[in-house]
Amino acid sequence: MPELEINEYLARTYFNNTVLDYFIALGILLIGFILIILFRKIVLNRIIRWTENTSTSIDNYVMEGIARFGIPALYITVLYVAVNYLVLSARLSKVLEIAVTIAVTILLIRLISTALLVVLRSYVRSQTNGEEKVKQLGGLMLIVNVMIWFIGLVFLFDNLGYDVTAVIAGLGIGGIAIALAAQNILGDLFNYFVIFFDRPFEVGDFIIIDQKMGVVEYIGVKTTRLKSLSGEQLVFSNSDLTNSRVHNYKRMQRRRVLFKNSVIYQTSLEHVQEIPKLIKSIIMEQQPVEFDRSHFSAYGDSSLDFESVYYVLSSEYNVYMDVQQKINVRIFEEFNKRGIEFAYPTRTLFVAKEQTEEVSEML
Repeated sequence: MPELEINEYLARTYFNNTVLDYFIALGILLIGFILIILFRKIVLNRIIRWTENTSTSIDNYVMEGIARFGIPALYITVLYVAVNYLVLSARLSKVLEIAVTIAVTILLIRLISTALLVVLRSYVRSQTNGEEKVKQLGGLMLIVNVMIWFIGLVFLFDNLGYDVTAVIAGLGIGGIAIALAAQNILGDLFNYFVIFFDRPFEVGDFIIIDQKMGVVEYIGVKTTRLKSLSGEQLVFSNSDLTNSRVHNYKRMQRRRVLFKNSVIYQTSLEHVQEIPKLIKSIIMEQQPVEFDRSHFSAYGDSSLDFESVYYVLSSEYNVYMDVQQKINVRIFEEFNKRGIEFAYPTRTLFVAKEQTEEVSEML
């Protein structure tokens, strides 16, 4: 009797499906979810740990993609199979179809976005200073994601039966109006791409734009920010930067230094001939430098002028200043030893003696 009652209960029909059908659908759902969980914990996690020890990173990206997108796709598939086992009304079938379409579309959009991000990161990381360049991908990926989501949603609405042609045409007309109203913003956006791909400077570079200088802190979609030497933040639009002459001192492999020394006219000929050789020997004592030349260059208004040139084999400003300081101290030391006097602006006034005598007689 109890068995008969159970059979009668299982044979009852609700919404065109028996109770047994509902139990079978629930069983499919539970068994499917349990199998997916076991697969993820036992199989997938072991494979992920194994790929972490390999020399290549491609397998890591593949397994990460399976974990992030493959597992959710399996859940959606099991849910669809379980629900689809039941006899659904036309309206519920339509709702189920729409829900699955939306879920699959979102997964595909995220998969494409993640794949593009991985490709861009791999490409940028392979370049010089790749890790610094990877930090600048945020603005680019924001634009790429907006484009991918827009295209994905257009396909989604098209598959759902909506007429997207009129919508796209309307967006085209609206896009022209927006472009005309936001020319400066779009100009900065396109110049962001110029900066990103042409690489005139990068985060961490010391640059000079006209009379402004500082270290690049951030390169954004519209603006680029610098930290000045005095500590404040300088904000430039990307269009201003691409239209200006930018001096990038981070790219400088060595620094050319020209300096001058002046001595008084009373300096002896021997010392005048000795000074270029003396300066050369002092420069060559320093490291890391490369001597170029030293000459008696000109007769000044109140001095004999010497000009010297050397290269500091470093782009660091502090290194250049340390070297120049040592050279200045050594020149001062050697000039004092030899009694050579540095020149400073002077003016000598000569008074004629005849004129003095004539003035005395008149008095």
